[in-house]
Amino acid sequence: MSFVDQLSTALVIGVITGGVYALVALGLVLVYKASGVFNFAQAEFGTVAVYAAYAALEFAGLPYGIALLVGVSAGVAMGLATERLIIRPLFDAPRVTLLVATAGVALLVIGVQFWRANDPALRVLAPISNELERVRVFGISVSDQRIVILLVLAATAAGLALFFRSPGGLAVLAASQEPTAAELVGVSVRRVSSLTWGVAALLGSLAGLLSAPISNFSPGFLTAGASGALIPGFTGAVIGGMTSMPGAVVGGLLVGIVESLGGLNALEGIPGARSLLVFASLLVVLLVRPQGLLGRAAA
Repeated sequence: MSFVDQLSTALVIGVITGGVYALVALGLVLVYKASGVFNFAQAEFGTVAVYAAYAALEFAGLPYGIALLVGVSAGVAMGLATERLIIRPLFDAPRVTLLVATAGVALLVIGVQFWRANDPALRVLAPISNELERVRVFGISVSDQRIVILLVLAATAAGLALFFRSPGGLAVLAASQEPTAAELVGVSVRRVSSLTWGVAALLGSLAGLLSAPISNFSPGFLTAGASGALIPGFTGAVIGGMTSMPGAVVGGLLVGIVESLGGLNALEGIPGARSLLVFASLLVVLLVRPQGLLGRAAA
């Protein structure tokens, strides 16, 4: 394969991989934008969704579409429970305390997954189309599941853009910037917090359900596995700007592309070329534009 062919393949695969990172980054930015909390459990919402969907499919015998809805519901339920039982009681604590608390939630969920690691439910979820059919994108052969990832990302980004122009979205923005003033005009900060975590969990669930069929599925696979999306998603969020939803999409896609470029044959002699390129890109962005590509500088 010529260098040009390698490059074009890397770009296409990078954009598709970056779609999963962008979904995770969107969830991270949404929670951070609303509450200033970095949610270490974001990726585990997706893992829980995969487990629940597979159990509904295999053990309950539900149709595939219904099983996916069960998975999404389980992921969202975990997000709401995390907000209600962990975040809300600690909301006035230092932000680092909340970060550690969300890390604890992630480790607890991963521990339960390892405890049940021999359960037959812990197997890879089937792709949306039941078979990984190949399609051509700019002459590059990719699975249709990867195309679905990009379509879902596009729909999600458009949905969030519309949401933040709605009364509910404006309430989230108001509560994140001036919670006391928002309460005075009738905005329930508690409801906004629940809404934010629910939507973030939905995004994490989508990332898990879409990536599981094409990943090395294992306990905690989205957080720390070979197909982990938490760190790349966080990197994408920082590159794009931790307060910018469009930045999360752009950053996630860029991380996917840069990571994919690290697999070129020309770089095969460099140990860890993928990670090296990603974090070098992060460093360059932070040095040139500390608030991220689309983030706003602090006043």
